[in-house]
Amino acid sequence: MRNRSSFLRASVLAGSTAALLGVAGCSDESANFDVSQQIGPNPVLPEPSSQLVPDLKVAEVIGWQNNKMPTVPEGLTITAYAKDLANPRTVHTLPNGDVLVIQSQGPGVEPLSRPKDMIRGWIMSIAHGGGGGQKKESNLITLLRDTNRDGTVDERSDLLKGLNSPFGVAWIDNTLYVAATDAILAYPYELGQTAITAQPKLVTALPGGPIDHHWTKDLALSPDGRMLYASVGSNSNIVENGLEAEKGRAAIWQVDRQTGAARVYASGLRNPNGLSFNPQDGRLWAVVNERDELGPNLVPDYMTSVQDGAFYGWPWSYYGGHVDQRVHPQRPDMVEKAIPADYALSSHVAALGMTFSMNSALPAAFANGAFIGEHGSWNRTAFNGYKVVYVPFENGKPVGKAQDFVTGFLQGDEAQGRPVGVGIDGTGALLVADDAGNTVWRVAAADGSILPQPIGTDQMPEGATTASTAAPGPQAGTSSTTPSQTQIAPAVLPSATPR
Repeated sequence: MRNRSSFLRASVLAGSTAALLGVAGCSDESANFDVSQQIGPNPVLPEPSSQLVPDLKVAEVIGWQNNKMPTVPEGLTITAYAKDLANPRTVHTLPNGDVLVIQSQGPGVEPLSRPKDMIRGWIMSIAHGGGGGQKKESNLITLLRDTNRDGTVDERSDLLKGLNSPFGVAWIDNTLYVAATDAILAYPYELGQTAITAQPKLVTALPGGPIDHHWTKDLALSPDGRMLYASVGSNSNIVENGLEAEKGRAAIWQVDRQTGAARVYASGLRNPNGLSFNPQDGRLWAVVNERDELGPNLVPDYMTSVQDGAFYGWPWSYYGGHVDQRVHPQRPDMVEKAIPADYALSSHVAALGMTFSMNSALPAAFANGAFIGEHGSWNRTAFNGYKVVYVPFENGKPVGKAQDFVTGFLQGDEAQGRPVGVGIDGTGALLVADDAGNTVWRVAAADGSILPQPIGTDQMPEGATTASTAAPGPQAGTSSTTPSQTQIAPAVLPSATPR
């Protein structure tokens, strides 16, 4: 009997859209490609291939059954920190050690621009699955408290409910900042509280509907506490919804948390997430999901430091000067400005979370680097991602190959879970948000080592300042603004649509 994945693929190819899909064909290109060639600062980039419909191979989500759990390297232990959640996407540790789990589902407002968007939407719904359990209310933030710091949650309470597809949070000055899909909101919140009843203050609006292709908005607090940085993904794969729909998108915003004044800090980033400041030098980093439909081995997702005013290529090019011929009119002036990413993770791993290891209590082998949550591919004939990897750093830069750190999410052609956000808890262990398995996993040192006291996600070493915090942001007293498309890339908006 064919497995479920193969059956779904065959069903798509033989269904009511057969006339459309027949043009696409199938490919074994991904199965024969060594993905390790695309991990590091200089990835191998094959020639693009035009696909009316991309290769599809879907890992059906079955959830964690019979007390199964992911696997970790020797010297580490893994346990379920919290179960029975509702699509946990990100985790955030407060200075007192309490952990916030942000659970969310997309707003589901995006129209279908092309016939193949219907197919992609159906495939993605299967790939996300339901985790094998009963569906629960999502779009909420849950607080987890480990009172005696033994790695086990003793208290659990829902802090906020009824949010509009939240993803990123930050805390400072008795204020919890929440990045919903359409706005950054500020809630009065003192450490130790287990519920928030006050109404939020609007800090700034973010691009949301009516099209909301990449809806996740991550959030990071600058080391000096002045600025918030918000990630805003593109409103399409490759501008199929028109350039007007991309205003303020494919970018990382810098927002003055006191005034709400905003500007585009960096642009040309198709779908950035995992915003994190390196504790050693205070530089802002992100992971980015690159474009689809150029073949199973293009374009590699990546992690990169985020430079003020930098342009990273989307939609006109990728990895610097590699032109995407699908976008019209071509913009050689913008391609010339595009800078390559620091470190490729290989194609279609769907990197959605990142955290640095420097403030952890994990073994020395993992003391200086970054953990990355790879949600996993859907558009290759050979799966890629579906794991948490560790990338070593030296002198503020990634070095060597990414190492498998948390695996076992994929079992054959079935997914027991899918990792998203990662973070360090109050004891120094790694937490992994598994949105398909509805679980947060905790990875700790096997010898029981913990930090002497909690370090919050937003806390930085004394004196960590860089261009990220010294950048000339919005001036106090100015009104909140929505960054225009000209701020995304100066003079890049001819009145034209892509082919």
